Amino acid sequence: MQKIMFVLGGSRSGKSTFALKETSAVSGKKAFIATAECLDEEMRVRIEKHRQERNKDWVTHEEPLYIARLMKKIRGEYDVILIDCLTLWLSNIMHAGLNTEDEVKELTLSISGNCPPLLYIISNEVGLGIVPESPMGRKYRDNLGFLNQEMARIANNVYFMVAGIPLEVKSEKRKGKSRKNRGFEG
Repeated sequence: MQKIMFVLGGSRSGKSTFALKETSAVSGKKAFIATAECLDEEMRVRIEKHRQERNKDWVTHEEPLYIARLMKKIRGEYDVILIDCLTLWLSNIMHAGLNTEDEVKELTLSISGNCPPLLYIISNEVGLGIVPESPMGRKYRDNLGFLNQEMARIANNVYFMVAGIPLEVKSEKRKGKSRKNRGFEG
């Protein structure tokens, strides 16, 4: 049976640490899908630090844009997949000029139909802060909010991280009612 675990929270809230700890405790073949791109020295250092946190059990797939295609390609190869993170993925999608709504639909269908026995998905919650100053910032915040709603809708369990503490906001035992997604701004 497939289990989709969605982990979200603010920056440095412990999302990746929590998901990595949970998935590392599970036996089987493990894949880490990294969405970050090494565009500067600071990001190179962050990426290297994340690599060192994973042991030799993990196979890393670097995919900044086409996660859905990658999920289809590696279907059946892994028992556990960890996607880190949708926040950067959405930013990459928008900056590449791809249709956000189409990409999210493709990702949702891919996850729903091609999921390994255990899938952890990480994303940031950016809607709790101030309203972004620029139209692009507001569009990004809104699109990420809709993306997070869609992932929470298909997930079996949803965790919200606060100061390194996972708060379970949705579980299989008590399925939360989700509102219908109103769509994305392309």
